[in-house]
Amino acid sequence: MGKASGTKQVAVVFGALAVGWLAIELAFKPFLDKARAAMNKSDPARDPDEDDAVRAAEAAVKAADTAADEASGTL
Repeated sequence: MGKASGTKQVAVVFGALAVGWLAIELAFKPFLDKARAAMNKSDPARDPDEDDAVRAAEAAVKAADTAADEASGTL
């Protein structure tokens, strides 16, 4: 049995890492699919607190417009 070359050792290590990665992917596939779907649905630019503030402001503007329309309609 001869001495293993550096290239052969690197190939064996990368092969072992690839097989290990595939085993983990297959073992945890349902969990990984859920996590990936959640990450795809998320929008990093969206701030939920800001959305609530915007909705409240829009509701206030709509209420003010409705009140103004009702006030001008009764005159």
